[in-house]
Amino acid sequence: MKHQVKAYLAMAIAMTTVGSSFVVGKWILNDFPIYLASGIRYGIAAVLLLMLLYLTEKPFPKISKSDLLTLFMLALTGVFGFSVLLLYGLKYTTATESGIITSTTPMVICFISFMFLKEKLSRHQWFGILLAVCGISVIHLLSGESHEVIPGVPKWVGTIFIFGAVVGESLFTIFGKVLSGKLSALCIATFATLMGFFMFLPFAIYEALSFDFTQPTMTSWLNIIYYAVIVTVVGFVLWYYGVSKVAVSTSAVFTGIIAVSSLLLSYIFLKETIQWGHFVGIACVLLGIIATTRSDKTQLQEKSPTIKS
Repeated sequence: MKHQVKAYLAMAIAMTTVGSSFVVGKWILNDFPIYLASGIRYGIAAVLLLMLLYLTEKPFPKISKSDLLTLFMLALTGVFGFSVLLLYGLKYTTATESGIITSTTPMVICFISFMFLKEKLSRHQWFGILLAVCGISVIHLLSGESHEVIPGVPKWVGTIFIFGAVVGESLFTIFGKVLSGKLSALCIATFATLMGFFMFLPFAIYEALSFDFTQPTMTSWLNIIYYAVIVTVVGFVLWYYGVSKVAVSTSAVFTGIIAVSSLLLSYIFLKETIQWGHFVGIACVLLGIIATTRSDKTQLQEKSPTIKS
């Protein structure tokens, strides 16, 4: 029971940091281009994680070819893909609505598990997916905010980017669960971050060539450091620690915390208005989470999924 409580706490903190990234990401985009910001973030995080891994795990972990491929896919979808789609999405929609859309992650995880891991979805889970879709629709149709974040660009463009980030976050969880029985949480976080850094590197170098590094303020650099240390290092390690201790369906529930934390933090720090449509939408999404993750006691004993290599 103690291990479960620690896992729940770790996942709750991790998803809260993800929610905070919506606010910090908005600030970072005011001063840095997307790929350069991500390259710096993952570069700092990779150095810190490699140092931690070297100091805490001896002998240094050996990774098989099949696990290396899974790590690559994890980094491509959940690190590179998620970061790019999230930051582009934040340019075209509000952090509040982005967080609510991202809270559909539990349903997407269940759907991906059904399609690729051949896990069966119950009628409660299908109903949950439907509720999630309704929730997103309510946010955009009934929200009091109808203005475009960027003139000439409809908000549904941002929705598409953010939902793409949802898929990346879902794969981030599923691939991590597959690896959790073979590698430690720190090892997974380290190599996923390192691979993500090399994916961003060529694009970051290209943007750096024309970027004025004297322009960002000290606060802007601190935002990058927060993104690297708290969201990436702390968040990744805590998330994979929690994922390794619980079932996929349980970890899926905790991704719903993203919506709550991003909604509250956007209201506090970005002064974004919370409309009644947001509450209706998030209520639909949370009901979808409850329906999706509802299961019999026997399902709490589910085994970790495996991917055949």
